[in-house]
Amino acid sequence: MRNEFMAAWDGLRSKENQRILILGATNRPFDLDDAVIWRLPRRILVDLPDAKNRMKILKILLAKENLKSDFRFDELANAMEGYSGSDLKNLCIAVAYRPVHELLEQESKGDTGSTKTSLRALKLDDFVQAKAKVLVCCFRCDEHEGAKKMERAVWRRWQ
Repeated sequence: MRNEFMAAWDGLRSKENQRILILGATNRPFDLDDAVIWRLPRRILVDLPDAKNRMKILKILLAKENLKSDFRFDELANAMEGYSGSDLKNLCIAVAYRPVHELLEQESKGDTGSTKTSLRALKLDDFVQAKAKVLVCCFRCDEHEGAKKMERAVWRRWQ
């Protein structure tokens, strides 16, 4: 399949005054074949968000959620190192359901407590609990730090 792709790419022709733009995206840039990389004159590495940007993402994702008054976005952002924007979204969705599940569990036990049912505010501990259950798309951990450094060095070579 790679050979067919390369042959088709090499066969692309355009008129002198026309342009062809080829745009590609991958979450595994280090696995690209050298022949593909050679044909891509510009490359932009979009890495995982740092703590500051994770905090911005979390503030957007949680803007309409009921959060405890002492909720610490900075603490949450620091605890989510290695999470992509998509991972953070999945985590926030899981966390948002926690109070709902708790309420349903109370009602199923017949323990409504009051006639007014309201969901409690989200707290940092909800994220700690959900973090153990929500999978991270980008597998990154300390034992692979050397591999990550090597990948970045290889990436810089291709830029």
